[in-house]
Amino acid sequence: MPTEFISVTFPNPSTELEPLSNPAIDPDYLIRYARNLDDYEFNYTLVPYDSSYFDPFTIGATIAAATKKLKIIIALRPNTMYPTVAAKMLATLDQLSRGRAVVHFIAGGSDAEQAREGDFLSKDERYGRLEEYIKILKRAWASSEPFDWEGKYYQFKQFRNRVRPVNGNSIPVSVGGSSAEAYRVGGSLADIFGLWGEPLKETREQVDRVFAEAAKAGRADRPRIWVTFRPIVAETEELAWAKAHRTLDALQGNRADMFESGRAPAGAPPPQNVGSQRLLDIAKRGEVQDRALWYPTVTATNARGASTALVGSYQTIVDSLLDYVDLGAELISIRGYDNLNDAIDYGRYVLPRVRAELKKRGESGVEANGVH
Repeated sequence: MPTEFISVTFPNPSTELEPLSNPAIDPDYLIRYARNLDDYEFNYTLVPYDSSYFDPFTIGATIAAATKKLKIIIALRPNTMYPTVAAKMLATLDQLSRGRAVVHFIAGGSDAEQAREGDFLSKDERYGRLEEYIKILKRAWASSEPFDWEGKYYQFKQFRNRVRPVNGNSIPVSVGGSSAEAYRVGGSLADIFGLWGEPLKETREQVDRVFAEAAKAGRADRPRIWVTFRPIVAETEELAWAKAHRTLDALQGNRADMFESGRAPAGAPPPQNVGSQRLLDIAKRGEVQDRALWYPTVTATNARGASTALVGSYQTIVDSLLDYVDLGAELISIRGYDNLNDAIDYGRYVLPRVRAELKKRGESGVEANGVH
């Protein structure tokens, strides 16, 4: 399949560089943002989830109504919604968007964050519940016939789902993470597996782990790999690095002031989830990894979420992204720090160049996605 691009749609102008205090949704801004992603030919947009944040389904339906081609990835934590309800809601969004719904499952990497919404399972139990949850959704989407379920985490009798996905049998399922259980559940059941930006060597090792779990589960196919970065780009290397250091100064200042809700303050303990721990460990090896992977943004935010930057000229960023395509990444997520303006820059100067290079390779018979 062709390389595709993901970004996040933001519902208001608040950014990590200039955060607003408790901002409400700005409907005009949200629609403008989504339409820019659609116009610049991003393929997907992620609608994130947080215990204190806006409802992704409502945001997703708004994006679907305002766009034509953009696929909507709904982030979903299993503890927040019973699987039979999720199956119908996702299929409803799929019908409203004419087949553009995707779901990204978050098992939950922080006990404290999970507890805010009444979830007190251990991490391994959360992955066990996620495994059961995905199986229920796949069964509910595959057929409109009623069925029973008697599992460890869910039990019901004669559920019937009359809300069918547009393709008749399923909606793409994404799982992410860097733990053994994440690899197992995602490798065996997911259509897409998400990774945060790590050096090429570590990324290849993770991809191999996911594919090994897919093979162990007896799958004939494998999950598509999704890798996430925060590019800091400009016309020249010098301008890009100057922009990177301005960005870092702003991130550090905002963290020290604890101005942006949800950001880890200076001196916060290490994060609980394996993905963030891996990023912080890699950051100790040096600021720059590989061609342009920059880790001070990781330490400045205590690796909260996707925080690995790529820094350089437009061509350097294009070459860096192609390095990951060559490793097997079919989905590349890029979002910046000046959210809307960065998304427009990527659409103008990065996406077309990556696609042009991949088209040239195809015409010359050079194969991308080297692990396939």
